[in-house]
Amino acid sequence: MTKASENSKDAAGEGPPIRAAGVIRAAMEQLAELLAQPTEAVTACERDAEGTWRVTVEVLELPRIPDTMSLLSSYEVELDGRGDLIAYRRTRRYERGRADRR
Repeated sequence: MTKASENSKDAAGEGPPIRAAGVIRAAMEQLAELLAQPTEAVTACERDAEGTWRVTVEVLELPRIPDTMSLLSSYEVELDGRGDLIAYRRTRRYERGRADRR
């Protein structure tokens, strides 16, 4: 197989599947770039049957002093099989020091 045909297979999403660690890095980097806000953590990562990844990323939206009052948000990020961001949405906004009621 030639290098050109390998590249075309990768571009079509037919190359080797991207690993979860690579998807997580891609989600954090691309979301931080789009929002111009620092990402802090990933709290979920899953791949569906079609190869689309869904990653939940925590973003620092408003730093405050003390840090427990800083405003964070959770974003659900969708990435294709190559790790390119295709959609995102904010699902939650909260103060760092507040626990969820469950």
